[in-house]
Amino acid sequence: MGTCSCASQHENIFLPREAEIIRATRVTELEKHFTLKMKDGAMQYAPGQFLEVSVHGYGEIPIGFASSPTREGGVPNAASALGCRTFDIVIRSVGRVSTAVNTLEQGQSLFVRGPLGKGFNVDVMTAHPVLVVAAGIGLCPTRSLIQYIFDRRAEFGRFTLFYGVKSPKEQLFLGDLTRWRGSNEVEFFETVDRGDETWKGNVGLITTLFKKTTFAPDTRVVICGPPVMYKFVVAELDAIGIPHHHVFVDLERRMKCGLGKCGHCQMNDKYVCLDGPVFSVAEVERLEELFS
Repeated sequence: MGTCSCASQHENIFLPREAEIIRATRVTELEKHFTLKMKDGAMQYAPGQFLEVSVHGYGEIPIGFASSPTREGGVPNAASALGCRTFDIVIRSVGRVSTAVNTLEQGQSLFVRGPLGKGFNVDVMTAHPVLVVAAGIGLCPTRSLIQYIFDRRAEFGRFTLFYGVKSPKEQLFLGDLTRWRGSNEVEFFETVDRGDETWKGNVGLITTLFKKTTFAPDTRVVICGPPVMYKFVVAELDAIGIPHHHVFVDLERRMKCGLGKCGHCQMNDKYVCLDGPVFSVAEVERLEELFS
């Protein structure tokens, strides 16, 4: 499962649908966490797919789902076969549209198009060990996969999660982090580039976490974060012997229209919004510009 086609429930993919904000929480100075509820039915999607999120008069931006399609209202395994009416997204204020979105509060509405793109192929991960390496806001799109694995835990092997941020105040989903630290269903390792007086954990780049555990060569790996880190994580995986067709990267940050029309995300013969945003490293390792 990597793609969900929802033409039957919404045939005009160019037409935004209204979604009510049922929860809006400022989580850092830049990021805001929204839970949305579709006004006209369900949203049927796969982990790793994305939406175009818009505010009238400002435009739209591509944003990955930050919750699993297995959940409804945050409750595991509560979604129906028709999809979820509620789902999470996280918006970082970096431009005109995202800043406008982050002024909205509970009870107001956003408009969304999607789901779009190809998500994580969970079928190739089933019955295998899985490692998720997420840095910064990269935890948001990977959270859809993380929750999916938790909700179907028996279908996967050993589950390991690396999470890194620049400083403790930039950590996202603090409730999730607390649960993961105490969970026996995931081996959770976290780090910060620079600690403060409150931080008692690891200090260093996310690649330093590889010194804390070991992995089998049949591990399936997902990487999401600043593209500059990808080559360093892949180098660690190369040393373990994990083949590139079992390593997946999320490159959604280069997208714009979400439909392959504008060409903004085109890299050689690849359209990130259509062929991705999730790719195996084997598919894109020759496209150096994708990792810069």
